[in-house]
Amino acid sequence: MNNKEIMDMAEQYVLHTYNRFPMAVDHGEGVKVYDADGKEYLDFMAGIAVHALGYQHPAYNEALETQLHKVLHISNLYYHEPLALAAKALVTSTGLSRAFFTNSGAEAIEGALKAAKKYAFTRDGHAGHEIVAMRQSFHGRTVGALSVTGNAHYQDPFLPLMGGVRFADFNDLSSVEAAVSEKTCAILLETVQGEGGIYPADPEFLKGVRKLCDEKDILLILDEIQCGMGRTGSMWAYEQYGILPDILTTAKALGCGVPVGAFVLGEKAAKASLVPGDHGTTYGGNPFVCAAVAAVFDIFEKEHIVWRTRTAAAYLEKKLDELMAAHPEQIKAHRGLGLMRGLALAETCPAGKVASLALEKGLLIITAGGNVLRFVPPLIIESDDVDRAVAILEECFRELEA
Repeated sequence: MNNKEIMDMAEQYVLHTYNRFPMAVDHGEGVKVYDADGKEYLDFMAGIAVHALGYQHPAYNEALETQLHKVLHISNLYYHEPLALAAKALVTSTGLSRAFFTNSGAEAIEGALKAAKKYAFTRDGHAGHEIVAMRQSFHGRTVGALSVTGNAHYQDPFLPLMGGVRFADFNDLSSVEAAVSEKTCAILLETVQGEGGIYPADPEFLKGVRKLCDEKDILLILDEIQCGMGRTGSMWAYEQYGILPDILTTAKALGCGVPVGAFVLGEKAAKASLVPGDHGTTYGGNPFVCAAVAAVFDIFEKEHIVWRTRTAAAYLEKKLDELMAAHPEQIKAHRGLGLMRGLALAETCPAGKVASLALEKGLLIITAGGNVLRFVPPLIIESDDVDRAVAILEECFRELEA
């Protein structure tokens, strides 16, 4: 089937919840993808920060193929080796204590919220606790995750949502302090806000929130679904702040393409929260996805992926600064950490239009809130890839200026 045939069929039978770009991906290789008509694209969105290792990594594919010939799924009523290996790798990398595997990032958030509420229930002997979350955040589209997503655009059609949520301003410690009450059991935030516009947490803010949680026996939940797994130049973004969360959520690059997420608990939360019967999943942590997770961590270590990310990020940051300097009327700000970067564009230069024009020229790139062009490429990009992406964007901005 060609692009048009695939798009026409999908439009006829798939529920229209996405405004898709007009191309049908057929396959990928390295940091490139190819559509059903054979056109090549440089991928700087990586399935929205999923394909950290790019496409067709030999060791990754081998691990999945090996597991394919063993068993894909078995109930969580039984142990299996991929689960043990994946959990050990994840827990060791985070500095936390216990992991629970889910099918998605939204489910990881749901589990983290339940763990926090159960921790407070165990501590206080009653329910009725609250969560403090951040405005302009994004945590997923299930009801619980949507309830802690601080953006009316996502919430309003589905009200009423889960109660007991108070919102504070990201990077404003006094706002968080004002939102905390005797009912607060957890503070939830993204270490780097992604969908909200690529805003890293200020060091003083994040350390202040950690201190507040310690003083009031509140659990700190860090959502690193997008910014974790080496994306910011450290395995976990919070490492750059010198703190540990009580609960971490992760997904996306955790499986580098297979649908898997996780929430990871520190010892305090693990000892006094979820017990058998409190939480579960049919598919979460099955042998196939855990084989992928274990392979990802192994590849990250053997191929020094985090170190390579820092090198690529420094070059991308430099080239985006140069692009901004060349187009000051269109590009108003450049921010981010590592290979999670954003260009905030002027109102007269819609980010969606730039992304569409870039697609025509062979570059996949996406947007974020606040008219931001978002860069979350595979972590294996080289300087030549950055040069090509920036050259395409240069063409786009010049055409839009004309």
